[in-house]
Amino acid sequence: MLQTLHDTDWTPLWLTLRVASLATALAWVAGVGLGWLFARTALPGRRLLEAVCMLPLVMPPTVLGYGLLLLMGRRGVLGSWLREHFDYSIIFTWHGAVLASALVALPLVLKAAGTAFGQVDRTLEAAARTLRQSRWSTFVRVTLPLAWPGILAGTLLGFARAMGEFGASLMVAGSIPGQTQTASMAIYDAVQAGHNDVALALALVISTLSVLILVASQRFLGGQAVQP
Repeated sequence: MLQTLHDTDWTPLWLTLRVASLATALAWVAGVGLGWLFARTALPGRRLLEAVCMLPLVMPPTVLGYGLLLLMGRRGVLGSWLREHFDYSIIFTWHGAVLASALVALPLVLKAAGTAFGQVDRTLEAAARTLRQSRWSTFVRVTLPLAWPGILAGTLLGFARAMGEFGASLMVAGSIPGQTQTASMAIYDAVQAGHNDVALALALVISTLSVLILVASQRFLGGQAVQP
């Protein structure tokens, strides 16, 4: 087993961590912003918009990948525009894997952030406003710190989900060794090629990382840290 770990090409794992990190960053920005919007405003059509944002959580990954192909492909609305103005295509690049992973991570960050913002005591925010704090200052100094445990839990879950993304990323980015092949794709390809030792080594590492992330997230679920 030690020899297998030594001989395994870990390039897909490093790519997975890079893709998951960037995807989680994108999901965090969008999820925290939308979470606050849905929790604190009476935006018309809010429930419908929230349902659309949560779709990647229940939608088959292949459907999500197909939708991204229609949107970002050479003939897609955004894809053709990017190609015409910047000579750039996201299809079959690791950037495509980042986009797909960000979309599947977004619902987890969004739901956690929305719940966390909804649990913040507004009287504390009102007290900050009486001390002549601006809305932005109140958000940064009061609201965000109080909501942070729940947001962090959702962010960790989003990162774990991004690490395991397969279907949508495969359709958008493909499985090109050394370029777009993440760990989940490498495991699938290794099994198909009969390299079960390589698949097992990658699966064990990914599973271990996922367990550690889930254990960490449990300390913050519900918006409150669990005391040791």
